[in-house]
Amino acid sequence: MHVAIGLVVLVASAAALAALARRFGVSEPLVLTLAGVAASYLPFVPAIHPDPEIILLGLLPPLLYTAAIRTSLVDFRANVRTIASLSVGLVLFTTFLVATVVWWLLPVPFAVAVALGAVVAPPDAVAATAVARRIGMPRQIVTILEDESLFNDATALVALRTAIAASAGAVSVWTAGGDFLLAAGGGAAVGVVVAYLLALLRRRITDPVLDTTLSFLAPFAAYLPAEGIHASGVIAVVTCGMILGHGAPVWQSAASRIAERTNWRTIQFILESSVFVIIGLQVRGILEGAWRSGLDHTTLVISAVAVLLAVMVARPLWIFPWSLLFRKIGHNTAVPLRNSTVVSWAGMRGVVTLAAVLLLPADTPQLPVLKLLALVVVAGTLLLQGTSLPWLVRLLDLRGPSRAEDALRKASLLQQAATAGLAALEEQIRPDTPPGVVQQLRDRVSWKANAAWERLGRAEAEQATPTAEYRRLRLEMLTAERETVLRVRDSGTVDYEILQHVLARLDLEESMIDRFDEADDDRVETLAGPLAAENCVHLRAAPLVLEPVEPGECAECLAEGMTWVHLRMCLSCGHIACCDSSVGNHATKHYQSSGHPVMRSVEPGEAWRWCYVDELLG
Repeated sequence: MHVAIGLVVLVASAAALAALARRFGVSEPLVLTLAGVAASYLPFVPAIHPDPEIILLGLLPPLLYTAAIRTSLVDFRANVRTIASLSVGLVLFTTFLVATVVWWLLPVPFAVAVALGAVVAPPDAVAATAVARRIGMPRQIVTILEDESLFNDATALVALRTAIAASAGAVSVWTAGGDFLLAAGGGAAVGVVVAYLLALLRRRITDPVLDTTLSFLAPFAAYLPAEGIHASGVIAVVTCGMILGHGAPVWQSAASRIAERTNWRTIQFILESSVFVIIGLQVRGILEGAWRSGLDHTTLVISAVAVLLAVMVARPLWIFPWSLLFRKIGHNTAVPLRNSTVVSWAGMRGVVTLAAVLLLPADTPQLPVLKLLALVVVAGTLLLQGTSLPWLVRLLDLRGPSRAEDALRKASLLQQAATAGLAALEEQIRPDTPPGVVQQLRDRVSWKANAAWERLGRAEAEQATPTAEYRRLRLEMLTAERETVLRVRDSGTVDYEILQHVLARLDLEESMIDRFDEADDDRVETLAGPLAAENCVHLRAAPLVLEPVEPGECAECLAEGMTWVHLRMCLSCGHIACCDSSVGNHATKHYQSSGHPVMRSVEPGEAWRWCYVDELLG
């Protein structure tokens, strides 16, 4: 009972602190860790001594899996050399750099020093992702940090096991090399096999509950067999997750994908929040153990500072030469220098480091001191790098993904999808298909595409668009419908199962209604299209800017007594007309009558062009 109460308090406290940190824009890992440190000194809080196997088996696989299923295989392949350099080369470089410092300062064998180096070498996926989400770094940096953190744990854990075996005199260079090959190749092979076995099952499962259950088993189904053959369970989980995430649109039903995303986001939030509190709760015990270890206190402090500096310096010492080398040989995946600077400073450590140090045998020389050094590295990197990383990103003028640009790309992709859907509709129409059904489907597809384009114009507060009015009115209708159903429920005249079914249908429709997010409605950014002009002869031939030959209004709408939503300008003749969300659709009609292929938005803050022929932005 005491354990259950403790877990409830831990999760509730961690969730509340994480929510507060998000509310005030503060680093979640830092706040949670400091809260754990403060709690460790309260007299009624018991000492925390987590079992490393519980952390490595109970926490690490699901945390890695939830990150892996959201990782793009396409982006991973594009950055594979950089990721391999960081997750293997940098981890080994950091391991031996730290080992040299520890061996020089402390009375421990070199194998033990290497073991500590392996413990503190891998940056933490949880810490990197949390900071990246909060400050909005460029996507290439986020991809590199997340993918590096997914694979570097495997390198570190293999190096740690090899060092522990070496300290017992039971390993050779050939054995160590074989362990690395088995860990990488065996883990990847197990991950591929498990992923495709699960994919076969998923193709036959349509029930979201059963599919979600299978999803919960996936990380452990990959981790345990890999560890059983002495391969890397980490690589197996990551490989399995990336394959399943990439194939989910084909292998899973839409309901299963929605359920999986929601459930794993919840699990990720709970585990991430709890992990950093657990880190903080261990501080008091580790400090007291190291202070009473018998080692000179001055040496202890110097060693802690030196190891922290070695860990922080290792990343730029490794990253900048490789970045310059890739750039010098003209490698097309070379990371820009500003991005390399941020990557070199984003080396926060976390739960894997503190879990790995607990794997050291009890008879390891200076074990309490080694635990303290690991703790200093975790706390120091979270405090120094985690808090200064936003400042560095601002100093280098690195901007995260533009919400306006993202909205433009979403609208373009939805337009292409809508065109494909309408083409499929025309192919599937049969002689007995009711015309009303066909028209309804056409209107629904057009409505969905137009809703995305409407978000690119003036703010909804300035002008009510058709989809905005639909959203407002339908939400009011749903509120009235739900209140009626609830009154019937309270009267007790209808079976509860029937009521639950109707309420679920209303909830599903409400969740599907396109809502505006206040953050997404920011119009201060200049909206320009992606460089699709390279693939479109019409965009290449059209000017970027053209002086309008008419006033900023749709003459056709005025003549017909209509109102417009947004305005577009033909880049061939300068004619201004209304968008497809407007009743008149005069810009499209102008293209159909004139054949002029490219138009440009003339809405404030927008500078994108659209080719009607190829349906591309530029």
